[in-house]
Amino acid sequence: MSYDSFARFYDALTGNIDYNELAVYYDRLNARFNGRKGILLDLACGTGSLSVLFRDMGYDVIGVDASPEMLNIAAEKEHDGIQFLCQDMTELDMFGTIDFTVCALDSISHLESEEDVRAVFEKVALFSNPGAMFIFDVNTPYKHEHILADSTYVYETDDVYCVWENEYLGDGATAITLDFFERDGDVYRRSCDEFTERGYSRECMERLLKETGFEICACYEYPTENEPTETSEKLTFAAKIVNAKNREI
Repeated sequence: MSYDSFARFYDALTGNIDYNELAVYYDRLNARFNGRKGILLDLACGTGSLSVLFRDMGYDVIGVDASPEMLNIAAEKEHDGIQFLCQDMTELDMFGTIDFTVCALDSISHLESEEDVRAVFEKVALFSNPGAMFIFDVNTPYKHEHILADSTYVYETDDVYCVWENEYLGDGATAITLDFFERDGDVYRRSCDEFTERGYSRECMERLLKETGFEICACYEYPTENEPTETSEKLTFAAKIVNAKNREI
């Protein structure tokens, strides 16, 4: 999957996201289940907006993302005290153990198979201290089938015009094409990124968490603390590591 062009425009096109509110949400859930305020892994950290806020909350932050372009943007921000690593989250390799892992903004849905999700959960479990929290959100199959579906969205800023096209592939998967038209003087230059996202059911996520050594503390309708419904578009999972198998770091 490619995010080369998306990285340049990511912050501008996600200006509707209240990152402060999101950071408070994850921090509150961590505290609710007696999580530690120590080393925080911001998994799939993107351009580092949440990483900076978590640092300001008192966490020691490590940001991991597979996109060098995203991390280049993150490095341009005021990121003193944050370590950024370029890694595929299915092949996570930490130098030590962590106290709290966050994977936000439906990054788990960018994993195209249950096998990939399991690989991520296993890696997070391996590098988590006993009792460490793992909190993430994920799109549901309902969202992909009924909301994203075969929709087209248009976003426009002063510098870029973006056409977002979806093609529902079945089985909870959606192919996404992003066409960017970037202003260059009196003309626009076109670039394109393509990737697939998948919605995962509550039952699937809970099964994989249990099989990889986590105790499930809660499942909420994102970004609330309410019980999910059949039409929930995104879920938040809070889990605690209780048994990391084959731990040798």
